[in-house]
Amino acid sequence: MQILDQILLDVRQHLAEAKQKIPLSDLQKKINDVPPARPLSAVLRQKGFGLIAEIKSCSPSMGSMRAENVAQAPAAYHHSAAVRAFSILTNRTFFGQDLGYLEKIREGTDKPILRKDFIIDPYQVYEARAAGADALLLMANILATEEMKALHELTTTLGMEALCEVHTAGEIQSLPDHPTLVGINARKFKGNDSAETFARSREQKDPTKEDFTIHFDAFGLFPELPPEALKVAESGMSAENLAQTLQRYPFDAALVGTSLLQNPRGVEAELAAFEKAIEKLAKTSPIG
Repeated sequence: MQILDQILLDVRQHLAEAKQKIPLSDLQKKINDVPPARPLSAVLRQKGFGLIAEIKSCSPSMGSMRAENVAQAPAAYHHSAAVRAFSILTNRTFFGQDLGYLEKIREGTDKPILRKDFIIDPYQVYEARAAGADALLLMANILATEEMKALHELTTTLGMEALCEVHTAGEIQSLPDHPTLVGINARKFKGNDSAETFARSREQKDPTKEDFTIHFDAFGLFPELPPEALKVAESGMSAENLAQTLQRYPFDAALVGTSLLQNPRGVEAELAAFEKAIEKLAKTSPIG
C-alpha cells in the first residue's frame, strides 16, 4: 500500500468520527463568531518573497522533529521578518497535531494561518474556517478535477484562500480557473515503492539524514503554472538550497518546515540563515 493510501484511510476514519461528534450545523454557527480570514495572497504580494513556515511534531518521511524546535517555533515565526504566514499540520496520526493546535496558534499571531491537511470533503473546509484558518491546502494528487473546483469554490465562499498543490504536469490540468495560489510539491507521494521509501528515509540513524522522498526536478513544472497565480515552492527547501532554486525558478514564496524544525542549532538559527539568503537574493535577482 502506498503511503498516501495509508494517510487517506486515516483521514476518512477521523472524518467520519468528527462528523458524528460535531454536526456540520454546529461548525456553521461557530464560523459566525470567528474573526474574518486574513488574506495570505495580499501578505505575499505586499511584502515580497518570504516563507510560509510550518509546524509539525513529526512526519512520515523524517520521523520526529526536535521537540525544542517545535516548542520555539510559534514565537520564532511570529517575530521573524522572513515569515509571512504559518502552515499548521492538523493530522494527528501522521504529523502529531490537530485543529486544536491551530486554534491555539491563531490566538498568538496576526499572521495568516494555512491549514495543511489532506482535504477531501466539504466538512473539512468548514472545520478549517471554524478553527480560525485563513487558508487551506488542496492537493491535486488526491482530488478529481471537479472535487478540486468544488472545494476551491467553497473555500473562497467562506472567505479563505486555497493553496492548490500539484506534483505533476497532469495535475496542473485539474487546477480551478484563475487560482490565486499554486504550489509545486517536490515530495513524491506516489510510486510502487513509496511506503518503503518513506520508511527508509524515516529510519535513518544519521542526524543529518537525507529525505529520500524529495525530487526537486518537480520544480521544472514552474513555467507551466498559471501566470497570474502566486507560486509557492513546497518541501525540501532550506536556507542552503534556496538561492539555487530561486535562481532557476522565481517562486513568490517557499513553504518550509523540516529544515527549521530539525536544525540542531535551533529554529532561530535557520530563520536567520533564510533571512540572509533572501536579503542577498533581493540584491542580485528580481525575487518578490
